[in-house]
Formats: sequence, C-alpha cells, structure tokens
Amino acid sequence: MHKIHREQVVKASLEQVWDFIKNPNNLNAITPLDLDFEIVSNLPPQMANGLLIEYRIKIPFLGCQQWLTEIKHIRPMHSFVDEQRIGPYRFWYHYHGLQDTGNGVKIIDDVTYVVPFGVLGRFINLLFIRKMLKLIFDYRAKMFEKSLSRDDF
Repeated sequence: MHKIHREQVVKASLEQVWDFIKNPNNLNAITPLDLDFEIVSNLPPQMANGLLIEYRIKIPFLGCQQWLTEIKHIRPMHSFVDEQRIGPYRFWYHYHGLQDTGNGVKIIDDVTYVVPFGVLGRFINLLFIRKMLKLIFDYRAKMFEKSLSRDDF
C-alpha cells in the first residue's frame, strides 16, 4: 500500500472552497491537460453520497483508461471521499478534507492506493507512478491557488 499526503492553505473562505469542491464538474479545472481527462457521465452541479463519476484519463505507456469513482462520506464544508470502483489501481481511496485556519482554508488530500502487477507494479510505482501523482497534485495545488485565493476573503 502506498500513501500520499498533501496540505495547502488557500486564502479563501470555507464557503468559497466548499462551493468549488462540491461541484464535480470542477474536476476538469484541477486536472493537468496532458492527461486528456474527460468526464463521461452526466454530473449534477453538486456531489452527493453514492454519486458515481465515470471518466477517461490518458496514462503514459498505458493509454486511455476508464475510471469510475464513487463519492462517499460527505460531511459538508468538512470532507468527502472518492473511492475507485473501476480503474488503473487495485485500490484507490482519496480523503479530501477542509479546515478553516482563520487565515484561509487548509485543503488536505490523503490518498491510499495499491498498484496492480505485484512486484512489477511496485517497481513501476517507484520509477513512474509516484512521480506522476506528485506532478498531478502539484498541478492541483497551483489550480486551487489560482481558482480560489482572494486577497479580500
């Protein structure tokens, strides 16, 4: 099992950050363009427990991959989870948390994942997957900053 933990503070109100995050259509805005991310399912303007989101994503060396995630454990203005149902990982569990710091909102990402292919998969994770995920989360951080931070919050 592998883990990723990221935190960032954006200068915005909790309401502004939650309004952005609760809309699953905003996934496009925080996903790197080179992944050719495409949401396939019709999405409501606000996530709900049990919402299934189907999308395609281009993974280098593997090509276009179908991915189906389920939104779970929503605690409005606080947290939610997306969990892979179908996709490139044997297991993917992504906790999204929000904390009002008094000087902005801390966005927390805790991901637990398992790669396929046993020992070969672990080797590929060391060489490639871990680096790719770091780049994706670095991009997300930039896009959260760009989309959410306000001097006048």
